[in-house]
Amino acid sequence: MAKYRNKPMVVEAIQFFDDAETISIIHEFTGINPLRVDYAQPDNPQLIIPTFEGSMRANIGDWIIKVGDWGCYPCKPEIFEATYELLEVEA
Repeated sequence: MAKYRNKPMVVEAIQFFDDAETISIIHEFTGINPLRVDYAQPDNPQLIIPTFEGSMRANIGDWIIKVGDWGCYPCKPEIFEATYELLEVEA
């Protein structure tokens, strides 16, 4: 049996909130066109993110992570906070 360590990886991320400004920033950040938000449950809007594995859904407060050429993926806040640390904030 071999042991492995995660290679450090720097990612870009933005947290999903259902307001026009955040959705506009997410659209620009991800390049997803069209960017879709599912309002089937008005109290629980979900951002639809196309990935190599198929469509994934992000709930309010989830992070959208951009991983180089691999695309964008949703991440639950508690997993994001346990996995990533802030390096810098771009203006």
